Amino acid sequence: MSASLPAIVENWFAARGWRPRRHQLEMLAAAQRGDHALLVAPTGAGKTLAGFLPTLADLIRDPADGLHTLYVSPLKALAVDVRRNLLTPIEEMGLPIRVETRTGDTPSDRKARQRVRPPQILLTTPESLSLLLSHPDARLLFANLGTVIVDEVHAFATQKRGDLLNLSMARLQAINPALRRVALSATVADVDAYRAWLAPDGDIGAVTPVLGEAGADPDVAILIPEGRVPWSGHSGKYAARQVMAEIESRGTTLVFCNTRGLAELIFQELWSVNDANLPIGIHHGSLSIEARRKVEAAMAAGKLRALVATASLDLGVDWGNVDCVIQMGAPKGSSRLLQRIGRANHRLDMASEAILIPGNRFEYLEARAALDAVEAGERDADDFRPGSLDVLAQHVMGLACAGPFRAEELLAEVRSATPYSALTAEAFETVLHFIEGGGYALRAYDRFKRLTQEPDGEGQMLWRVSHPRFIQQHRLNAGIIVDQPALAVRFANGRKLGTVEEGFAATLRPGDSFFFSGMALEVVRMDTTDLVVRATSKQARIPSWGGTRMAMSTRLAERVRHFLAEPEEWHRFPPDVREWLDMQKLRSTLPQPGQLLIETFPHEGRHYLVCYSFEGWNAHQSLGMLLTRRMDAQGLMPLGFVANDYALAVYGLKPVTDPGSLFSADILDHEFVEWVEQSSLLKRAFRDVAVISGLIERQHPGKRKTGRQVTFSTDLIYDVLRKYQPDHLLLKAAWADARARMTDVGRLGDLIDRASQTMLHVTLDRVSPLAVPVLILIGREQVAQQAAEDALLMEAEALVAEAMRAD
Repeated sequence: MSASLPAIVENWFAARGWRPRRHQLEMLAAAQRGDHALLVAPTGAGKTLAGFLPTLADLIRDPADGLHTLYVSPLKALAVDVRRNLLTPIEEMGLPIRVETRTGDTPSDRKARQRVRPPQILLTTPESLSLLLSHPDARLLFANLGTVIVDEVHAFATQKRGDLLNLSMARLQAINPALRRVALSATVADVDAYRAWLAPDGDIGAVTPVLGEAGADPDVAILIPEGRVPWSGHSGKYAARQVMAEIESRGTTLVFCNTRGLAELIFQELWSVNDANLPIGIHHGSLSIEARRKVEAAMAAGKLRALVATASLDLGVDWGNVDCVIQMGAPKGSSRLLQRIGRANHRLDMASEAILIPGNRFEYLEARAALDAVEAGERDADDFRPGSLDVLAQHVMGLACAGPFRAEELLAEVRSATPYSALTAEAFETVLHFIEGGGYALRAYDRFKRLTQEPDGEGQMLWRVSHPRFIQQHRLNAGIIVDQPALAVRFANGRKLGTVEEGFAATLRPGDSFFFSGMALEVVRMDTTDLVVRATSKQARIPSWGGTRMAMSTRLAERVRHFLAEPEEWHRFPPDVREWLDMQKLRSTLPQPGQLLIETFPHEGRHYLVCYSFEGWNAHQSLGMLLTRRMDAQGLMPLGFVANDYALAVYGLKPVTDPGSLFSADILDHEFVEWVEQSSLLKRAFRDVAVISGLIERQHPGKRKTGRQVTFSTDLIYDVLRKYQPDHLLLKAAWADARARMTDVGRLGDLIDRASQTMLHVTLDRVSPLAVPVLILIGREQVAQQAAEDALLMEAEALVAEAMRAD
């Protein structure tokens, strides 16, 4: 046993027949050297204890009041779970260490007490930390803070919440230069990129990398369905009976779905074949917190046999009783799959068991690619980008609430945060003047004048908050997560089930039915904030949510491309998948890695162009919009397009004989810009950045604005800025969001860049086998009636028969 551990900790390990793992002792050694540290270790390897072990050792050797360690998690629930798991060893060792949580759900009286008498260990979220830093006593509170632990760092480092946290860490480092930073993750592809993100001033050498023991290889299988792998679909619902059989044969199973709507659908499919009436739950981010906590408690107590969940349970689940993880549909990335696999067993020395249920033939290839990537230890690449200016505006306003500041001193502090290391003085000045008055076009309105300048008596200028009301406004409205306009779903007695987005609610009328929280609900009435419902036995539909769909990762897409070009690998595939690829090879061709295959053919009076780019649904949606605009300009009379993660099909009344002209590089400069400006895309992005930057309030004291009110306010300001100040900070930030977050424009740009060099155009006399999965989608999204479903099924069978004819 290492001499670095206090005796009481050594004895605690020994009493359980345990020993500290190598990476736990390495984290302890890094702390004793005063180094920052990044720990990458699989789920079940004791990452949480490794992160806190130096803190426990410190407080055992040198007991002290005051805040010693800050633990930051992307999820409120994760902070609660860690508190429970951390309290166990602390109580069993009899240590006088207080551990508390501080999130948006923490009562206000406890928040006030925590600032006066903080615990030694505080568990929080990026947003709650930012709010703590907005108080004048922040310097006193954090003066002796020794360590910041960032858990699940991969989940948010590359996003706006990561920007906010990095800026907050820069302020904490300024308060106490001896502060040590620690980050924990199970799935990091580029360790050095995360070391740079974590380090003050991006000094990668200051962060010690600690790699955990690999543990047992996971046991992952692809479920081969009864009959044949479907041609289309992405839910895997065809396998409901087989999934139910897997649930019946195990103690507890987690069933992951990629979207909230899919989770509701799969729950209903499983319930319809749950002949044994086993207890099954559902969990996703739109359900009320009470509903989620109830299900989590039932799962932890072993009262559920299965739980259908979304990414809401990707992180922070510490249920050792999960026997198997089932992924419905393709996993979209090896890191995501590995994260979910790790939810099973939760022990390093036992193989986690998982089953993948591909939704269609392309998804079978993707599932196989994901398995190969996991076995090869390959992780998905993370896209680090410069910090967002709307987040910086929120952070600067928060610091101003804590007290006046000098611009040049704050700029140096901000630049020490890696995402903002290249921030120019001009850009920072633009942010300050935006907070000062809203910008040139809005300068006449007092409600935007949140900061003002005044001399400090030493010949320099200080920035301070213009009026105390802006401090209260900031604390009420701060935060990075911007919820879409939503209505609460309630029973008549007031019990809240969760929320649905306004867009879906607008399609409902009293008497309509929809599935939610695993129940069929009938709409009784609705007002501006609530959708009042009652349980029903009527036929119901699945609600839709607006969020962007997860695209297949670039590395998985590359593996799928290689599968298509390597027939020697096909023996690993089911017979019908091999037959599909063999017939494609005979009838048309299979694209080589890096090649862009374009097929054109007639079908039932229309002319089709199918592009096999594998760049994901989001990028294909954007490309479909652009191609149809360009086809229209060329007189090709386009009628529409459909897309999946693998291909895009555009159809019209005239044949495309020169696809190269449609894919020319200037499409991003001309059609893309025009399309984004004319669509609602930019307005939605502007709404988000206006809220994050603090320009638009989500709530006043005692009153929260409805989604419609926020949207109306931002639309008015958007129109003013477009007309009078098109170079406004927020319009630039909205453009950056629209390009990066909403359209996968980086992947779209790469596709168009390589099109002229790699395009292979094949002209066919009829539909090809590879085109069938995407062509079946035409008309399917509008299907509502069973008769229409039957008609589509017959049409799909005819399409398959035509494509798979060898002559």
